[in-house]
Amino acid sequence: MLQYRYRPDAPATRRTRTGADQAWSDYSAIIERPKITWPGGKRVAVWVAPNVLSWEYLPPADPWLDAWARTPIPDPQAYGRQDYANRVGFWRMLEVLDKHATPCTAVINTEALTRYPSIRDALVERKWKYLGHGINNTRFIFGHDEAAERAYYTEMRDTVASLTGTQMLGMGGPGPQSATESTPDILAEMGFLYHGDWYHDDQPMPLRVRSGRLISLPYAAEVNDAPFLGMAFETQDFLDVIKRQFDTLYAEGEHNARVMCISIHPQLVGQPQRARYLDEALEYVFSHPGTWKTTADEIAQHYLQHHYDTALRHLDAQVKA
Repeated sequence: MLQYRYRPDAPATRRTRTGADQAWSDYSAIIERPKITWPGGKRVAVWVAPNVLSWEYLPPADPWLDAWARTPIPDPQAYGRQDYANRVGFWRMLEVLDKHATPCTAVINTEALTRYPSIRDALVERKWKYLGHGINNTRFIFGHDEAAERAYYTEMRDTVASLTGTQMLGMGGPGPQSATESTPDILAEMGFLYHGDWYHDDQPMPLRVRSGRLISLPYAAEVNDAPFLGMAFETQDFLDVIKRQFDTLYAEGEHNARVMCISIHPQLVGQPQRARYLDEALEYVFSHPGTWKTTADEIAQHYLQHHYDTALRHLDAQVKA
């Protein structure tokens, strides 16, 4: 399901920093770092990330990215396939999640909370947590300066707090994980605990920010229904990948705990021919006694309390060596 297209004549993004190519994430081989543990000695922290998103039928033009790539806007077909999520797919997906008493972390476009009040009420009733994914999924932040980016996150955080009574602790970029050169630093200064856009590890890791504390938290690039169900594969393939990734992380987690994220989109996994495979996947993963069925917030809070300082000392020692 093709949505975004980067413009070949896009302007340069802001680049004012000098020095290291990127100063936030130190290299750390997983076989050399200190051991981490989860509550109760669990091996794998599994967090399920349903995407709750909002798209504009006629978004404003953006110099970096076409929000709808199949045709010039408007594109009723592409918009309609996404709109299926909130009309139908969410409710079918929710039935499966409820069956397994799944504590979810919604990857949220905050506009969805106002645009779809019945969905908002369902999230509040179940006490879901929230990982920010932009105000909506058709506007981006590539050109924001620091003040504009900070105001953008402030609006998102305030919207979640006022409409759900929950503090949003994690953030990712809107649309296709758009960011600026200042994003990690701004998030840490604002008190967010984790950034979900790094995709670079099977454990949380400290990010070096100019003030405060921030970690990267493993989100799902592989165990994500979008590249499967939006392209050439089907739900059986997605189910197989979930099981195979879980089996490996579960075995490795006996010696050093791991994180697994299952990212799902209701317009995809919520289709009538697909929901039963999500049911089977959750049944398999949650049936293992070493699984910590949890949220991204709980993972971040546990890591920051019990492992962040040790990990940072280890990274500092590597830098000095």
